[in-house]
Amino acid sequence: MPSRPDTENYLSLFLNNTPLMDVRAPVEFARGSFPGAVNAPLMNDEERHRVGICYKEKGQDEAIRLGHQLVSGDVQAQRIETWKRFIANHPEGYLFCFRGGLRSRLTQQWIRDAGIDYPLVKGGYKALRRFLIDSLDELINSADFRIISGRTGTGKTRVLHQLPNPVDLEGLANHRGSSFGRQVTPQPSQIDFENRLAVAMLKAHHLKGGPIYLEDESRLVGRCALPDALKERMARTPLLILEESLEDRTRIIREDYVENMAADYMSRDGEEAGWLNFRDYLLGALERISKRLGGERHRQLKNLMEHALTQQESNGDLEGHDAWIQPLLQDYYDPMYDYQLRQKQGKILARGDSGALLEWAEKANPA
Repeated sequence: MPSRPDTENYLSLFLNNTPLMDVRAPVEFARGSFPGAVNAPLMNDEERHRVGICYKEKGQDEAIRLGHQLVSGDVQAQRIETWKRFIANHPEGYLFCFRGGLRSRLTQQWIRDAGIDYPLVKGGYKALRRFLIDSLDELINSADFRIISGRTGTGKTRVLHQLPNPVDLEGLANHRGSSFGRQVTPQPSQIDFENRLAVAMLKAHHLKGGPIYLEDESRLVGRCALPDALKERMARTPLLILEESLEDRTRIIREDYVENMAADYMSRDGEEAGWLNFRDYLLGALERISKRLGGERHRQLKNLMEHALTQQESNGDLEGHDAWIQPLLQDYYDPMYDYQLRQKQGKILARGDSGALLEWAEKANPA
């Protein structure tokens, strides 16, 4: 089989979910990489640190020499085996380091010495990251957006995923965007979030086309910050307002933040520890907005929540949670949302329940 050439077709890599082998050190990978990239480092963190010190004190040649000493013998053989396994599983992939320079070419050479030709990404991580930053900036300025807005609990994310061309900001950030929005798995780093967002926008633009639908979000989705340019553009973007009854909103909140979260914690941590961690999550989320609620209102809601948790633990009854969900929606989240809606500059294109908005979108963008 003829060898494949190295590539700088960054768009194709991301649109096609091309497997990427990141040979940077784990500490670099943890700061940020790309969707689906796998870390298979040439040097571990300690080795990289020692080589970096050597480079500063004695120059490149000595640093390279030290690197070869540190990654040799059994260590080198183990890393080559790791790369070979990746290649066997992903023959269509590419490897990259920070700049597409020494580390990726050395990795490529050692793989070649083992009898395998495997291409690299020209320019490495730095070029890929620059491409995504520039592409996202361009799309924010040029793409056609629609915003799904609505009061807390209307099920905006559920509707978003039924629309023709959605980009799920909360899904990309792994957070539901409120005090109660934390998930059982951690959020991505800011760089990872930005890279995920850029890739999702590129796919929405190039693979689907038409208006891109986004859910209305604050600047922060958990600890992931939206790019300022995107937040500013969203403030001027036409709106679809999702409206549901208080009963339906209460049910949706109960399903998402009580029933499903309890199940997720118990699946992750086991029944006993999972229950305690779920309980801490729910009470902790209420505590985080205690100052904004005010002391007396927070105490009342906390008592209602603790009573509901006791019921849930003893007999599995979830409806006791409605006693704190409904006043929290009506007295806290609804006034905040109504104020924020008045500040928006975008034209309201449609408003109604999920069926009405989906019908509008289908008529506006027929397949």
